[in-house]
Amino acid sequence: MPEKEVAVTFLPMEKTVYVLEETRMLEAIAGAGMTLEQPCGGEGTCGKCRVRVREGACEPTLVDDDTFSPKEIQEGWRLACQAVVVGPSVVEIPESSLLDSRHKILIHAKDGSVSVADPAIAKHYVELSPPDRGHDAADLVRLEQAAGTCDADLEMLRTLPGRLRENRFQGTAVVAEGKLIDFEPGNTESESFAVAVDVGTTTLAAMLLDLTTGTERAVAARLNPQTSFGDDVLSRIHHARENPRGLGELHEAIIGAIDEMVGELVEAAGIRRERIYEIAVAGNTTMQQLFCRIDTHSLGEVPFVAATARRISAAAGELGLHLHPRAKVYVMPVVGGFVGGDTVAGILATRLAENRGPSMLVDIGTNGEIVLFAHGKLTAASTAAGPAFEGARISQGMRGSTGAIEKVVVDDALRTNVIGNVSPIGLCGSALIDLAAELLRHGILGSDGRLRAGDELPGDLLPDLRRRVVVHKNQPAFVLASKGESGSNRRILVTQRDFRELQLATGAIRAGELILLKRAGLRPTDLERVLIAGGFGNFIRRSNAQRIGLLPHEIPRSRIRYQGNTALAGARLAALSQTARRHAEKLAVQTEHVDLSHDIEFQNAFADAMIFPEDGG
Repeated sequence: MPEKEVAVTFLPMEKTVYVLEETRMLEAIAGAGMTLEQPCGGEGTCGKCRVRVREGACEPTLVDDDTFSPKEIQEGWRLACQAVVVGPSVVEIPESSLLDSRHKILIHAKDGSVSVADPAIAKHYVELSPPDRGHDAADLVRLEQAAGTCDADLEMLRTLPGRLRENRFQGTAVVAEGKLIDFEPGNTESESFAVAVDVGTTTLAAMLLDLTTGTERAVAARLNPQTSFGDDVLSRIHHARENPRGLGELHEAIIGAIDEMVGELVEAAGIRRERIYEIAVAGNTTMQQLFCRIDTHSLGEVPFVAATARRISAAAGELGLHLHPRAKVYVMPVVGGFVGGDTVAGILATRLAENRGPSMLVDIGTNGEIVLFAHGKLTAASTAAGPAFEGARISQGMRGSTGAIEKVVVDDALRTNVIGNVSPIGLCGSALIDLAAELLRHGILGSDGRLRAGDELPGDLLPDLRRRVVVHKNQPAFVLASKGESGSNRRILVTQRDFRELQLATGAIRAGELILLKRAGLRPTDLERVLIAGGFGNFIRRSNAQRIGLLPHEIPRSRIRYQGNTALAGARLAALSQTARRHAEKLAVQTEHVDLSHDIEFQNAFADAMIFPEDGG
């Protein structure tokens, strides 16, 4: 006899699901079609998946006791990753706990003027004379004489004779990298499309391209649904290794999301999916292997070895994408285990190796990728900055979505900007950088990262700043928004621990920059250009990033340039040009991978880099 299911109703969505008792609350929420913030992958360490069980609350766990006050526990607050359903329940899910889809996801690169060159897809409309006794050349030979040399596999050869005769030997030959993949009725030469995709750890961005003109027809962006398995690549590698279906779950999540984005693109452009013949993908090494459903086990242990460094070519249908039945997938080559196709795409898109003087490309995120071009040579490294820049591991941090404080300015008083023009419910990474820089300037934060309070504060400190310095859990903290100002009915605080997380993230990237420069015999002042790539990097303020040492504070701000989403820009080039692909493959081979985990100087550089610059230059 089946066990009885109980009803769980979620507010304010008014969604009800029926689950067995002892079902994890997180699973019940997923069954209702919602996804919660889980930067820690459901380990109970980030405290982001807060819910309030109004009716039918289970007993709190030790983790709940550490996360919530006694009053909050009494009111029914629990972590969804720890709670279980013990009977009919009514559960309130605050907006701040939901994995929001309204994120600021950067789609465009700085220079969008990419024109069509030599795409891998070619279409040729032909009108062939039917064979007769005097002209009995094979069907494929007859087609090649009109459309150019092309090969055909067995599956295509099985259908070609019928297709030619059904259409009276008139139609459009579709050739992909010299191989015939279709013979379409009528003249469809003007209907040839590809999709470029940036598979980011946190966000996804896609662009529909017209292969006949090289123009962008539509764009789409969303969160990477794999974030429900953890915010960083190591947590996803762990999930794939420890769960029998883990690799499949991660693969299906990303493929499903991209396939839905393709649906958005074709609807926006008013075209058919079957007219998309190729998809070009750029992501870090782990994301690309999960996209292809390639075992990531070796990426999670020293020496962090990728399955392949070369480009990957596959059938779109084999991966589960619904495009043209014989559409192809091109996945960018990689440099190393943590310097992936997105970095190669960035080198390609920014033409980094074509600069005359020393230049550096910095992609700031959970993993900070750094590429230096100097003395005619490319070197690249990756640093585990951690998810602080994405708002994770920050007590009231969040990604850059509605309700996030994203900018902090101090003039006569402290002022903030909030995404969506609503009451704030947390802060994102750009605001944390702004705040740290401002507190350094006003003497509230020391170069050692310690918050000052009481008698340690400067005597001439602005009154508004002084009143915001409070004691929280016996440690100094800074109030960004009062209880009455916030949308969550609680103060938005930045704690001493939050600044320590920022120090770790900043120090990791800064140390990587300094190690690459030292290996090349250069100083930061020798850099003629510093190019900032990636979604997060393009929302930070350069002066504030320099003040905390995230970017070289020794150089003029004018040398620091935003480049937009270079991963998507590189994937776009690969979709439009076989020459660009070959160039990318050469760049991947030419780039020297510096493994900082084995660099004996990195730990010392990291320790030094955690100290904020005394005056920011």
